[in-house]
Amino acid sequence: MTHQDTIASEDGSDINILLNTVQNAKALVIFAHGAGANMSHEFMNETSRLLNHLGINVLRFNFPFMDKRALTGKKYPPDRMPKLLLCYETVIEYVVDKKLSHQLPLFIGGKSMGSRVAASLVADSDLLKSRLLNHISGVFCIGYPFHPAKKPEKLRLEPLVDANKPVLIVQGDRDTLGNKVEIASYRLAEHCQCVFLEDGDHSLKPRVKSGFTHQAHMQSAVEEIVTFIERVTISS
Repeated sequence: MTHQDTIASEDGSDINILLNTVQNAKALVIFAHGAGANMSHEFMNETSRLLNHLGINVLRFNFPFMDKRALTGKKYPPDRMPKLLLCYETVIEYVVDKKLSHQLPLFIGGKSMGSRVAASLVADSDLLKSRLLNHISGVFCIGYPFHPAKKPEKLRLEPLVDANKPVLIVQGDRDTLGNKVEIASYRLAEHCQCVFLEDGDHSLKPRVKSGFTHQAHMQSAVEEIVTFIERVTISS
């Protein structure tokens, strides 16, 4: 079943959401898009479909800058982190207040920038209301942006190191924003699990000569996320 809605953020921005639910769901995830594509991008659609197929309800939303792009036709850059954090927090509050999880465990995450925002929210108790944090079971990251492109010295490890919840990272091993060799040198905290998909790029896409397919890697990513959800849910 599909449900669409628009919610208002504290800064006056409208946030468009899309909720896809299935019967007998195991959990609800909030899945945020990256800097370059909105919630209806092919990657977001397919990942959500695969999660639904494995019994996970998925709520997607657009950060306001993305809707602004659609309205004006201009490619505005992402909003600064404080505005992104406020937007994501508003969505979590909507889910909690509307009881959309129906007693299901709630996980937050996203693709690239969206995953960084999610991880940041659970890393700093001042960023997220404690009552909301208590509803979150864990965080999943697809293609976490460990550093900007071609700037490996500008690391973004704090959200992962300081996270107050278990974190799963699914990463292509040749991701230009954090590849397998680089990540091995970071020595991530014990609460962070990183799974690598062979020859995958930032969107998990492998080269043809690798023998792997993008669809298979996306399926693997979703299976890893569902396994993570099940493990965290059992242990909590």
